[in-house]
Amino acid sequence: MKLIFEKSVPGRRLSLLPDCDVPVCKLPESLRRTTPIGLPEMSENELSRHYSALERRSFGVNNGFYPLGSCTMKYNPRINDEMSALPGFADIHPLQPVHTVQGALEALALAEQLLCEITGMDHMTFQPAAGAHGELTGILLIKRYHAERGDTERTEIIVPDSAHGTNPATVSMTGMTAVSIESGPDGRVDLDKLKAVVGPKTAGLMLTNPNTLGLFEKDILEITDIIHKAGGLVYYDGANLNAIMGIARPGDMGFDCVHLNLHKTFSTPHGGGGPGSGPVGCKDFLAPYLPRPVVEKEGEGYTLDYERPLSIGRIKTFYGNFAIVLRALTYVLTLGREGIKEASTQAVLNANYMRKKLSECYDIAYDYTCMHEFVMTLSGLKKEKGITAADIAKALIDRGIHPPTMYFPLIVPEALMIEPVETESKETMDEAIEALLDIYKVACADPESLHAAPLTTPVGRVDETAAARHPKLRYEG
Repeated sequence: MKLIFEKSVPGRRLSLLPDCDVPVCKLPESLRRTTPIGLPEMSENELSRHYSALERRSFGVNNGFYPLGSCTMKYNPRINDEMSALPGFADIHPLQPVHTVQGALEALALAEQLLCEITGMDHMTFQPAAGAHGELTGILLIKRYHAERGDTERTEIIVPDSAHGTNPATVSMTGMTAVSIESGPDGRVDLDKLKAVVGPKTAGLMLTNPNTLGLFEKDILEITDIIHKAGGLVYYDGANLNAIMGIARPGDMGFDCVHLNLHKTFSTPHGGGGPGSGPVGCKDFLAPYLPRPVVEKEGEGYTLDYERPLSIGRIKTFYGNFAIVLRALTYVLTLGREGIKEASTQAVLNANYMRKKLSECYDIAYDYTCMHEFVMTLSGLKKEKGITAADIAKALIDRGIHPPTMYFPLIVPEALMIEPVETESKETMDEAIEALLDIYKVACADPESLHAAPLTTPVGRVDETAAARHPKLRYEG
């Protein structure tokens, strides 16, 4: 398939623009381009065909099964888009006077109320633009809390080795030090190792529950108690909230602040279809440090409070990705209290169904009852047949299934992490199970045939290492 630049023909135009009906203001010479802008030149017909061809080559939840572990790639209901596109929401400007956007502020206040109820928090900000951005916000809250108390020696954040890679990166970005602890034999936090690293320098602990292995931290109350008694705070990475929402609340487990991935748990667009949103909730004692402004109730209406002297400041311009928050709010209101609980229950049921079926052939890294996802290890198959996790993942593409997460978490060799999510039917999961079992048989009987997979796609197996280290991001025709 040719790049759009390769299809460009000099002088070809896309459309005819109407005559300008306002005075033309020319930029001064110092601000004008000295070289052509370099955009492709083509007709509207050709442009439409180009993007339709690209669409056919992409893969999303509307194309087929998408078991990308720890990312909760579930269906995004169209009603969410319809609500966010209502004129009273879509046609407003962030600089409008507060009295003209009361409906928008009420929607933010309602979203805060409902998400705080789900998480067990007291306050929430919607400024963070993504999950990792939320992590940054949460750790900055913890850092400011200790600074305001004069406890400046607390510079360490404890991070389990099963954590998402963004956790230690976030700690470094805040100027603090990440202290890693190894998981126990059961894949959960090792209490003895945790006790060995806490001390006067402990500012907090970052934890995902259930963790990245899909396992619930059964000692969570003791874990949070250990950190609190040491003078630290506990931060909840909300990446895996989809497994427990409506059933258990981070706030009740002892967490002091939490970020949510609206694109994972609350059915808003994910990845390139975003933008994302990573709101941060906290308990009352951390509220003074939240990014400003915050929505406050004032009489019969709402206002924006900018007078927050202890705030960590702005994390993003204005109030966050508002339309994404509206989509999540629509999802919560549509499902209601019982629907939220049913969604997480179904996600856990689906994961355990696939785990049990696939354990007939595949080695499950930690073969206990899991939550919303589980991890298989291909280390045995690699040793016996030379088949890697990548070989299995690429072979799935030939069967119309998006690969699961590969080689993560790092503590599991040759890992494949599978998350079927609650919106997938039993029939879809059965087809995926059958495909994986069939691939396993091929791996045992004819392993060489899998090394070239995928074979049915426009582009075969690419050099992913070179693509990551030496990406070509600019057309040089």
